[in-house]
Amino acid sequence: MSSDEPLFHKLVENLVGALAHLTQQAGSHLNLNAANDMLLIIRADKTAQLWVNAVAVSINVRAKRAVAAGEPLFDSDIADITELRFPFVNIGSTDKIVYLFRQDWRFGLFFDFNPAKDLSISEMEKAIGTLYRRLRYKHLYDILADRNIFGRLIDAGWFPFVEIVGREFKELALACEAGFPLEEAEENLVKNFDAARLDRVFERWMSRPHFKRRERLLASAINAYKAQEPVAVIKIVLTEMEGILLDAHKATRGGGAKLKQLLEFARTTAEEKAGAPDTLFFPAAFAEYLEKYTYANFDPRTQEGDAGSRHAVGHGAALADTYTQSRALRAILTLDQFAFYT
Repeated sequence: MSSDEPLFHKLVENLVGALAHLTQQAGSHLNLNAANDMLLIIRADKTAQLWVNAVAVSINVRAKRAVAAGEPLFDSDIADITELRFPFVNIGSTDKIVYLFRQDWRFGLFFDFNPAKDLSISEMEKAIGTLYRRLRYKHLYDILADRNIFGRLIDAGWFPFVEIVGREFKELALACEAGFPLEEAEENLVKNFDAARLDRVFERWMSRPHFKRRERLLASAINAYKAQEPVAVIKIVLTEMEGILLDAHKATRGGGAKLKQLLEFARTTAEEKAGAPDTLFFPAAFAEYLEKYTYANFDPRTQEGDAGSRHAVGHGAALADTYTQSRALRAILTLDQFAFYT
């Protein structure tokens, strides 16, 4: 649980009081009021070990790019967080555990005292990793939970795409939440996608077989974006997207499928790959984004669509002035999401 929950404070106050009393009985003085983290392991023989601001942790992440051993990893490189481990602590299946930690201005608490079964180390690491992820990226989870804000973001064509899931998307979301125009935040985001960053995105695409066979077309889209030619970007990316999904579906499911099935396939494979439906891949929310924005229903009789809609672009009904660099970037980021999912 997190410190946002009322029960957290009751539990932690009692826990801290009990530990202070026990350590005093053991001849030591313990003050946990200023602790940033605390790990307590209770062994089967009723002895215990306690680390305060001292336990080493390692975090399992999915990176957006290839990372060599020993190379620094920055927040902007993280696509997802899956597990949190204690690499130098020997934890056995018969142990009981309490882990209390601070993340920004909140705390997380994990404990397992279950006497009916042994402690599953792998499940513990995933559970703590999930708690850490939800606290570290709480602003994202809050945005997706707020139907008004998330709805406004979808209407504007934005989503916490993996490539921009950190600070860049936060700026967009804050502007949307405050009711400010998004043009300035969008302009800043477009400027961030220089040639080197676009090349990294393209490299990720080429590492996926179902993208690789369209290398020439996708290279043309990336080059067109670099040349600030959004019409070519949007025409290529939005029309190739369904074919890429179809190839991925054939490779893993052994046959073709219609669009609705392909989008469901993308969602389920993302959940399988990430190991849970609530990771930073946000597959369920992305399925909603695709349904309401990229593949929104379109009436070809009106001929008044915009270049964010796959159907409007495909029917030649997107208004010319809607082919903008910002929409071209959204098309690239939408396709890039599938590179993480499939």
